[in-house]
Amino acid sequence: MHTPYFPSFRSCLAALGRRTAQTIRQTTLAQLQEHLRHLLPAPLLSTTDEGPNSRERVFSLRFTFECFIWQVLKPKTSCREVVRQVQGLLRLAGRAVIDEGDSAFVQARQRLPRERLQKALTATARVAERRVGSSSQINGRPVKVADASYTQLPDTKKNQKRYPQSPVQKKGCGFPLLKFLVLFSLGSGAVLNVTFGNLHDHDLRLLHDLWAAFQQGDVLLGDRAFGEFTTLASLPKLLGIDVLARLHQCRKADFRKARRLAKHDALFVWSKDWYRSEVLSAAEWNLLPTQITVRIIRFTATIRGFHSRRITLVTSLLDPKLYPAQELMALYARRWRLELCLRDLKTTMGMEQLRCQTPDMAEKELLAYLIGHNLIRCIIAEAVATYQVELDRVSFKGAVDALRQYSSAISQARNAKTRAALWEDLLLNLARDLVPYRPNRLEPRSLKRRPKNFGWLTKPRRKFKECLHRNRYWKSNPRNLRALN
Repeated sequence: MHTPYFPSFRSCLAALGRRTAQTIRQTTLAQLQEHLRHLLPAPLLSTTDEGPNSRERVFSLRFTFECFIWQVLKPKTSCREVVRQVQGLLRLAGRAVIDEGDSAFVQARQRLPRERLQKALTATARVAERRVGSSSQINGRPVKVADASYTQLPDTKKNQKRYPQSPVQKKGCGFPLLKFLVLFSLGSGAVLNVTFGNLHDHDLRLLHDLWAAFQQGDVLLGDRAFGEFTTLASLPKLLGIDVLARLHQCRKADFRKARRLAKHDALFVWSKDWYRSEVLSAAEWNLLPTQITVRIIRFTATIRGFHSRRITLVTSLLDPKLYPAQELMALYARRWRLELCLRDLKTTMGMEQLRCQTPDMAEKELLAYLIGHNLIRCIIAEAVATYQVELDRVSFKGAVDALRQYSSAISQARNAKTRAALWEDLLLNLARDLVPYRPNRLEPRSLKRRPKNFGWLTKPRRKFKECLHRNRYWKSNPRNLRALN
């Protein structure tokens, strides 16, 4: 019996005499994987006397969490496959086999408290941060990156009500869109926190929900959405954190009217708008100053073989000696690595399309994906700290593949010494199998493989009539017109 990601399942549940004394409900994530024992605090998955999953059952709070994480770490794994895994483990342990349906596991996931998932996300991010250290800080200050994205949900009434589809699509022909804004750590790439919204929620509104995740002295790194007055005035004034972002497209920078610090580096004075921002409350808006001083840096990104690109940054870091322009440019250039973290989540791990039928469960599923992502980041951070390799060149996909294969081998090890040797070998392979250094590599978001010749669903399925011979019509195949000439 192979149990990827949680290899100690086999050692805990195999019929090996006294080793079967530990039952499923007593198994924790720390016991499932010896080398991940410090990622989650022990009380986080403890079962209280009262509350969800406190009864004596197979799918306890701990076991449900473990199965949920295992499910998202293995792409395209259904709830039925999880139940079959549990049935095999129970039979291996000599216990009674549970019902073959997946209803018990589905209900257990619904009882899983969302607060526990959020705390697990924070705990795994802290471990990754501690292992990486302070290599990515600027002037001793930690840098956090905010970025928003979307994921598709199943087309159900409940999902459509909370997270409606795009208005350009016809009713019944689209999918609900869950918008989420994640707060990354620039050093480790781990997800620190996340908030949810619908298609119409602006990034600033979602960032306002994450104000509690910041600490005084942090530096926020963002895109154009945060390079405007509200963010640059409220965060330094109310929270004591600075901002570095790309200048908003509606703002113009005329360096002839500014106080020059260096070439294409100057201080500008922005005035407060006469109307209140919808993101802030009336009390928060009144606390903002009527004028703020911002620093704008303009530079040209030149990539050999391509057109030059002019980029304008705005920041509240005004001191050019403490924060030189070159360091700020390099800091913003590193933001692209966090864009790749979103690609790891959505493409590599399969988070681009969620499968839960209700919005509450969809949010839990997304949190489970983020926790799984942080687990991989913790392993990558351990390999980087052990062998002193460059973090940006460690492949996320390679780490997932290596962990999947080595977990099967670790589960078959007969003693702790062999398991430790296998784990060290895993870290060594991650440090050796690095992504080639390819600076300024162009990666267009285009598909080479053509899709099959199927038409688009322009009506709901119950009203749609398929044209079985559409390829024979000239409208669908206009090349036949040229053949007649």
